[in-house]
Order: sequence, then structure tokens, then C-alpha cells
Amino acid sequence: MIDARPKASSQLQLCTVKPCGQFPWHIRSTLPVLHLCLLALVFALPAHAQKPTPHISGQAIYNLTQQYVTTAPHRWVGSPDHLKAEAFIKSHFAPEAAKGNLETDTFSASTPAGLLTMRNYIVRYPGKKDGVIVIASHYETNYPLKDIDFIGANDGGCTTALLIELGAYLRAHPPEGYSIWLVFDDGEEAIKEWTNSDSLYGTRHLAAKWSANGTISKIKAFLLADMIGDKDLNIDRDANSTPWLLDLLHQAAKNTGHLANVFKYDTQVNDDHLPFQQRGIPVLDIIDIDYGPHTSALPDGYHHTALDTMDKISPHSLQISADLFLELIRLINQR
Repeated sequence: MIDARPKASSQLQLCTVKPCGQFPWHIRSTLPVLHLCLLALVFALPAHAQKPTPHISGQAIYNLTQQYVTTAPHRWVGSPDHLKAEAFIKSHFAPEAAKGNLETDTFSASTPAGLLTMRNYIVRYPGKKDGVIVIASHYETNYPLKDIDFIGANDGGCTTALLIELGAYLRAHPPEGYSIWLVFDDGEEAIKEWTNSDSLYGTRHLAAKWSANGTISKIKAFLLADMIGDKDLNIDRDANSTPWLLDLLHQAAKNTGHLANVFKYDTQVNDDHLPFQQRGIPVLDIIDIDYGPHTSALPDGYHHTALDTMDKISPHSLQISADLFLELIRLINQR
């Protein structure tokens, strides 16, 4: 091939002075070789010259998390920052609101602190298949921790940012399969102490509402994002999640090169997926509950402490999580 290229080049110069259809036989005989050489050059182009696969940037999620916790650091239910958090979320979905695809689901919850007004936000991206994939995250901070400097960078902060970036992705790349609904749910945290009645207010309300009006029958999978920004990310195998979705998560991790970041620990987490699991909906909690070193002073690590701050999460971990969610959507659509 090395010798052929200069020869082909010199013969091409001869072609420029010949009328069309009068190529000498020795030039005509080299044209197939030239054609093959050109094809080889095209296929040898570096990967960056080809159209990249669309993805969500972990750095963008991290930057948005920083904006969110700066704008609304102490967003426990009923606080001024809770209202700022809601405004922050809605500000990123003006195009969906204009199309009638942003719903504010307002309800009153009976809590140990009395009746509290809470709001879920549902953003809909219509697909081409009959059915819905729900992706959810709670957006508020822990109510009992309202008197300390708890900002929940990992616990509610980065997952809210992840869903917002998912929305931007879906706006640019509308679903080809099932519709995607993003749910920013309120009141996941207990108001006094975690019990079945004092927790999961937003998803308990939404699951009951959707059961009553028949919406729940459309849901093919309920995917929950919680605490997925930990620098030392390892997503748990949650016993309260549906087995086939756990299998798909493993496959998604394999497909994206993130197997090292899943299923180091087996857990059973009480989280926002439970109200849907209890109604027979396939659910998957994508969570890394093992957050930070466990010491006598911090038995649960950074979880529910003032140390849940931006320096404990990373763009790299958020990139892994974003990759997994996009691949899960693809795999669910293939079923």
C-alpha cells in the first residue's frame, strides 16, 4: 500500500489532462485500488471524528448540584428554602410547562408537625411505545435536621440535579420507546422519626392517586435515584427492588464499563420505591447507602449529618450514575 499511493497520485495528475472517457488502460486499472485506499482511510478515521453517542455530563450534574444547594441549602418542608427549591426545579422546565407536560401535584400531609403542604413535580416526555418509565428523586432535606447546617449534597441534592439534566437530555433526544416521566417527590424524609406513616409522603400520595385514576397500570418500571454521588460509589443490591430490574442494572453496568461500581453490598432499603412496589409495580432503588467512614462519632458515616457536603461527591460518580440510567432506559425498552 505504501508504494501504491505515490503511483496512484502521479497517475491522477495525468487524468486531469485527458478528456472524459479516454483514460489510459493503466490508469483505469488503478482506480479500484484507489477506491479501496480511500475506503480504508475513511474507516481509519479516529473515533473523535465520528458522531459521538449522546450522553449526560457528570460535571454538568455536579455544577448544577452546587447551584441547587447554594440556592436552597436548607429545604426542609415548610421552609423558605423549600419554596426556593421548588422554584429552582420549575425554572428548568419552562419548555415542558409551555406544552402542558409539567404537573404540580399539591397535597396536604398529616404529619407529627401537623398538616403540611407538600408538592410533587411530574415532568412528562411522551414516547412512541405504550407505557411509562418513571424516574424519581426526593428534593427536600431532612426535617429533624432543620436546626443544623445540613444541605444534603448527596441526599437529595445531586439526584435532583441528575433528573434536571435527564430532562435536558430528553428534551434534545425525545424517547423513542416508552414515555419517560421524571418525578421530583416531596416528603421522603421523616418529619419526626422514620415509621411507615412518617416517611415517603410524596410517593405514598402519588402511588395512591395513580392507583385510583388508573395511571399506575401504565408504569413499566419505577426507577429511584438516591445518594448516587458518593466519591466512593458502589450501588447496592437492594432486596426491596424487583429482581429483573436488578439484573438489568448489572447488565447496564457491564455495558457501560461500570461493573466495579455495583453490588459490593446487599441491602434492604426503605425508600421512595416502596409505595409502588407494594402495588406490584417493578421497582429499582439505585442507591449507595454506605456513605463515608463509619466511626463511633459517625455510625452512619456522612448520611444525615452536616458533613453531607459538595466535597463528598464527585463528577466521576455522577457520570457513572448518569450512564447507568441512560443504559437502563435502553434495556427496559428492549424487553
